[in-house]
Amino acid sequence: MINYTIRRLLSSLPTLIIVAVLVFVLIRMVPGNPALVMLGEEATPDEITRMEAKLGIDQPLPVQFVRWTSKVLRGDLGDSIYYRKPVTQVISAHLEPTVLLVLYAMTICLLIGVPLGITAATHRNGPIDRFCMILSMTGISMPGFWLALNLIIIFAVKLEWLPSVGYSMIREGGLLESLKYLTLPAAAMGLQRSASIARVTRSSMLDVLNNDYIRTAKAKGLSEYRVIAYHALKNAANQIVTQAGISFAILMGGSVVIESVFNIPGIGRLAFDSIARRDYPTIQGHILFVAFVYVFVNLIVDLLYKFFDPRVEYK
Repeated sequence: MINYTIRRLLSSLPTLIIVAVLVFVLIRMVPGNPALVMLGEEATPDEITRMEAKLGIDQPLPVQFVRWTSKVLRGDLGDSIYYRKPVTQVISAHLEPTVLLVLYAMTICLLIGVPLGITAATHRNGPIDRFCMILSMTGISMPGFWLALNLIIIFAVKLEWLPSVGYSMIREGGLLESLKYLTLPAAAMGLQRSASIARVTRSSMLDVLNNDYIRTAKAKGLSEYRVIAYHALKNAANQIVTQAGISFAILMGGSVVIESVFNIPGIGRLAFDSIARRDYPTIQGHILFVAFVYVFVNLIVDLLYKFFDPRVEYK
């Protein structure tokens, strides 16, 4: 398994390199001058020229890319133009809300999606199955920001059960207070992704429930719960784990809208603000971080296959 892990990590390097090149080129195609953003509209041409030289954006693109790549390989993502400190520190400072939000959303996603998919599969083609699939299709087609706004109106404005916006750091108010602020955004993200989990769970469970060993287990007198929980679900888990890994990566990379709606100071909101400020180093650092998360999550998912299915071999 160790050799397989090393090979997977090495095979992921071309993906990260391609992402780095695309990010570097596309970011510099965005209209706007970071030096002008920093200095303001009142800046003189000489001041702008000096600031461009200080930031290194006065050099040709190949020179800028070589300098940036050499720093990235040393673990240096550069300094944020807006925050005036290393990008790694900026991302680290905004990481807690996003990680906690995504974990919270994934918990909601799995707690709703997996039971919904199992229920649909065990009542195949019946009214319950159709009802569950209608719910999942509704979740898939529902825009995240629309769901978020409706949750705010219902639970924050009318019922006043939960805060509508903001975030409390764990070190300030504790974990429960942080989760209180993240309940609505996590629900908005988790409910939407649970629809995909439900559909995959139903499909994989239907494949397993048609196998002979399931019929044999039922013939031996095992309870429905034991057949589903200990035989069917475990053998259907690989597809569910794959979809869960994809959902985690999507939530981590796609938190921009939800964090903006709920004013959460996470890396999604950081990316949104950095684009508006033309903060090239921070944008590049954020996208590289998200790309690394995708690679890491895919690796973890591959390693989990062995846990659920001992027949899987890593060569």
